[in-house]
Amino acid sequence: MLTEHTIEIRVRYCETDAMGFLHHGNFANYYEMGRTELLRAQGGNYREIEESGLFLVVVRLDCRFHSPAKYDDLLALTTRVDRVTPVKIEHAYELRRDGLLLASAKSTLACVDREGRIQRVPESLGTPPRKSSE
Repeated sequence: MLTEHTIEIRVRYCETDAMGFLHHGNFANYYEMGRTELLRAQGGNYREIEESGLFLVVVRLDCRFHSPAKYDDLLALTTRVDRVTPVKIEHAYELRRDGLLLASAKSTLACVDREGRIQRVPESLGTPPRKSSE
């Protein structure tokens, strides 16, 4: 089962700040792109999950910034599934430019229904073996 996936992202002008650097607020969007494309590479998609009445919501995001990115930089974002429990999925991210680590992050997504009640992560996600119980 695929647990890691890398995508390329080019920094757009509208994503930079007054100093010409990738604005910190855009990193979360990049991580969402990474999760979406990892799920797609696994054969799934968020639209089908949401149509079934389940939602994967971010309940934690921890990002470390190591070096800046600038307009027009071509970046490589690697997204990895670190841990899956009965009700949540944890991801890790590395954003690089030419091999240089720009940012690293971790996120936790909880599985909920339309009313926000915690639900089990569906088997259809093809979840990897659980690393610990919860």
